[in-house]
Amino acid sequence: MNKQFVAIVIVVILGLFGVFYFTKDSAEAPANGDNNSSSSSSEGSNNTIGDNTKKVVLLEFGDFQCPACGAYHPIVKQVIEKYNKDILFQFKNFPLQQIHPNARAAARAAEAAGKQDKYWEMHDLLYEQQQTWEQSTAVNSIFESYAKQLNLDVAKFKTDFASETVNDVINADFSAGTKAGVNSTPTFFLQGKKLEEPPQDLEGFSKIID
Repeated sequence: MNKQFVAIVIVVILGLFGVFYFTKDSAEAPANGDNNSSSSSSEGSNNTIGDNTKKVVLLEFGDFQCPACGAYHPIVKQVIEKYNKDILFQFKNFPLQQIHPNARAAARAAEAAGKQDKYWEMHDLLYEQQQTWEQSTAVNSIFESYAKQLNLDVAKFKTDFASETVNDVINADFSAGTKAGVNSTPTFFLQGKKLEEPPQDLEGFSKIID
C-alpha cells in the first residue's frame, strides 16, 4: 500500500512539473518571434507622441490584432488629443501570436513605417482597418498597400518589414512587457504604475491624469 502511495505521489509531481513547463513555454513563445528571429540586443521601440518635456508618461503595451486594443484606440486618441501638451504617450509592441497570428506582422509594418517617419500614421491605420486584415492570409500585400497609401517608399518598407532590426525591436518590447508583468492587451502604465483596471472612456482617463 505504501509503495502504491509513493508511486501516485511521484506521478502527480511529474504531472505538475509537466504542466508548469508547458505553461512557461507557452507564455514565453511570442517573445521569440517568428522562425527567423534572433535574440534581441535592441532596447526596444521609442514611439512617442506628445510633449517630450513632460514628466507624465502614459504607456500602452498593445497588440494590433487584439479586438480590445482596437476598441481602446479611439479612446486613446481622445486622451492624446486632450492632453498632448501635458503628457507623453508611448506605445510598445506586445503581439500575442498564439491567439493573434497576424499581430507580429502588423507590428513589423508599424515599425517599418516608423523608419520613414510615418509610425503613428500606420499605427492608426492598422487599428482603423483591423477587421480588414485580422483574418487575412495575405497580410503582407495588405500592409504594402497601406505603405503606398501613406506615400512611403514601398521597396524600403518591404526591406525594413523583413529585417532582423525591426524584429529585434518587437522582441525587446515584448521582453520589457513580460518583465513589467504584462500578460494581456491592452495594458497601460501611468508614471510607471500598472493600471490594473484601466479606464474605459476619456472621462475615466481624465480622472487619473488631472
